[in-house]
Amino acid sequence: MTVASREGYNLERLDVWSEEQRFEVTAARTVAYAKATNDPIEGHLRGVLAPPVFAVVPAMNLMAEATISMVPDPLMFRILHGEHDFRFHRPIRPGETLSVRAKPIGVEGKSSGVVVTTLMETRSVTHDDVVNEQYFIGFFRGGEFDGMVGEVSPDHSFDESLRTRDAQYEFIQQFDQDQTYRYAEPAGDPMPIHLDDAFAKQMGLNGIIIHGLCTIAFVSHALIGAVSPGDSSTLKRLAVRLSKPAIPGEVITTRAWQDQSKGRHVLSFETAGNEKPGKFVITDGIAEFSV
Repeated sequence: MTVASREGYNLERLDVWSEEQRFEVTAARTVAYAKATNDPIEGHLRGVLAPPVFAVVPAMNLMAEATISMVPDPLMFRILHGEHDFRFHRPIRPGETLSVRAKPIGVEGKSSGVVVTTLMETRSVTHDDVVNEQYFIGFFRGGEFDGMVGEVSPDHSFDESLRTRDAQYEFIQQFDQDQTYRYAEPAGDPMPIHLDDAFAKQMGLNGIIIHGLCTIAFVSHALIGAVSPGDSSTLKRLAVRLSKPAIPGEVITTRAWQDQSKGRHVLSFETAGNEKPGKFVITDGIAEFSV
């Protein structure tokens, strides 16, 4: 290890909580998010509960700031959403005020880039309780970093032995051509790789890509519909690896297995895209339910 191999990384910010930010949850915002992700769950569309993946919206700015703050400036716009792990204590409800904080907890060099892991915590000011925790794993393409410092996120790897039997569930969904434009504002995620085709190509992509969290939201309401129809409050954990970005108009197929090794309420899943053979947009997926 040399000093130069870590030059430009702000390691003094590791494991330091950000200032807390408050977020007022409105039914208009949660309903807009549900509609932007083609969510069919009535309670979400009526503004009774926020969709589970809406949990990222109050944390979005701090998540991005904490993660990007760790890397040299030239890498800032080369970030991709690598993994996400939601731990839900309860659903978010319109009308409450949330307080969010974030801290980067780990940096690791990989052969094709650098991984930064950030932890977020969301509490309710209204009810004085923890609502959720999230691990965000940002992947900075082309970055270099020697070794690893800090922590990694909890494991959610796929048990390959599950493939010896048929999946319990299979869902087929399709993104709309305008999905990214509809998603960006309700999600508070205007990253140009999702909205500007020319910019996306400058960043080494083939064109506009679907927001990773939009992909996660799609799969989440399919899983909820299978395990606990209409009741998203039963989802307690949702963790994924975003393997390849989906594209507008793409058809995705999710296959899910009940994972007895992790408990009867746990599904392991993966999601394939039809852009080309062998493409997976989500791997190492885990969904834990309380029913």
